[in-house]
Amino acid sequence: MLTLIKADLHNPRHAQDLLQQLNAYASDPMGGGAALSAYSQANLIVELQKRQTMVHTFLAYEAEQAAAFAICVEGFSTFACQPLLNIHDFAVHPDFRGRGISHRLMHSICEFAQQQGYCKLTLEVLEGNHPARQLYLSQGFATYELDPAMGGAIMMQKKLS
Repeated sequence: MLTLIKADLHNPRHAQDLLQQLNAYASDPMGGGAALSAYSQANLIVELQKRQTMVHTFLAYEAEQAAAFAICVEGFSTFACQPLLNIHDFAVHPDFRGRGISHRLMHSICEFAQQQGYCKLTLEVLEGNHPARQLYLSQGFATYELDPAMGGAIMMQKKLS
């Protein structure tokens, strides 16, 4: 039986399960292929707790075992003048893939976003992550563009020290 919850990071079990799920995702090739740093493992939950009004975490449990997670961060659409929700991290543990958990977790996040009045959901996905891209397309996500003549948006980053 699958149970989907909005995690309470003050609950030690939820906090530990989220950290374990995120570490498994980080260790996966689609998450970068390396475990979280010792600093991140030691400080992530406290830092997320400080941002509990703008960071929303979700966990999926199958038979009492953590099977999937999502970490979503509130943003703001200046064009719509409304809040949006970015799905920053989303993964199903390798031991639980192929069971439809990702579809149910995404559906739960969509329902939450609608109930909270977010104008849209956003996310990033690696070009080579074909299973995730298929999931997102099946859930109604599309590449972002304002004018087809200008092409789609490209995600970029600049790391700061």
